[in-house]
Formats: sequence, structure tokens, C-alpha cells
Amino acid sequence: MDFGRPKRVLSWALNRPGFVMANRIVWREVRNADLPRELDATAWFKEELRQNGYSEAVGLLTSRNIDCFIHSKVSQDNVIAEVLATVGLSNAVRVGASSQPVLQIGTINIAIEVSEPLSEAAQIETLSIAAEARTAAVMMHGPDIGEGRATGTGTDCIAIAAEPGDMPYAGLHTPIGQAVGKSVLDAVSRGLVYWKKAKLKIYR
Repeated sequence: MDFGRPKRVLSWALNRPGFVMANRIVWREVRNADLPRELDATAWFKEELRQNGYSEAVGLLTSRNIDCFIHSKVSQDNVIAEVLATVGLSNAVRVGASSQPVLQIGTINIAIEVSEPLSEAAQIETLSIAAEARTAAVMMHGPDIGEGRATGTGTDCIAIAAEPGDMPYAGLHTPIGQAVGKSVLDAVSRGLVYWKKAKLKIYR
């Protein structure tokens, strides 16, 4: 996801977490064999990005075929939220449930670009809405696991990009909150439907 100019990105990405300025968000597709337990994944990923000329980018790791990315764009009262997502549930979990070892890499990675300049507080609030929409989509379309309906995976990541600005809040009653919520809900819902169809084909 190339913004064309630096924007402030908020995420918990391995290589550049927190608030950072970046031109783009990039994905690296991996397989379980690429990330053995003894590997320092953070150091490895930073080096992978550096070697490919993406040191300044915010990076996301996924085992989902990146050709299966989902794109969603929503305009609400002239405020635009654009989403790219890769969606898988191979290590689906329910929030608050007992921790289980990660046997397979499978995750939901969401990148969001918004058209409105945001304060840091509003950007944090917008990220929380994206997480809420992600969870709503998983609860609508995801599997039941040991302790109830899955709410996500153990390795989800969300990154949201915006121009720095003065907008103080971005809740569910605001155009920016509504645009982000709709776009993420749409992208993750469609991604889960496609992922489940792909799994059925694999195991038949």
C-alpha cells in the first residue's frame, strides 16, 4: 500500500511499531518453515525488508497467499477509508481463552489509509474501531473453537495511516469512524468467506 508521500502510521508491526512516518505498508508472505522457533523473527524481518529496499516501510507478515488480498474502499460524507487485508484463521483464538501453542501461521493483516488528518488520539481511536470491525467479521464468519466463537488469531496486526492533524476524535458516530468500520468489516468478511472456500477445496 503506497501512499505516494509520508504519512503517520500506527501499528504494532514487528519492524516499526508505534507511531512512525512511512511511505507505504508492505506484506511479506511466509511459510511455517521460514520461521522456525529458534529464529529471531524481528531481526530476520528487518533484514528481509532492508535487502529489498523497504527499510522505511511498515511491514506485515502473512502465510496467506498475497495474491488473495482483499481491497475495500468506503466514502462516508466525503471521508474515505481504504483497506487492504490478507485474511486467514489457521491459528484462530477466542479473546480471553487459555493460551494454546501456535501450530500454524495464519493471521489477519489489515492496512488502512484514511483521507482525513488525525490527531494521535483520533488515530488510536480509529485503530480501535478497525479492531472492533475485524472481531465482528470473525464472529459472523469464523469458526467455533474450544471455548466459543473465535474472535481473531494470535498474530493479527492492524496498521492505520493518516496525515497528522488536529481532528480530536474519530468515534463510531463520526464519518471517519463509520468509513473505517464499514471498510474493515467488508474486507475481513469477504476475506474469511474466500479463506473458508479455499480450505474446503484443500481438504476435500
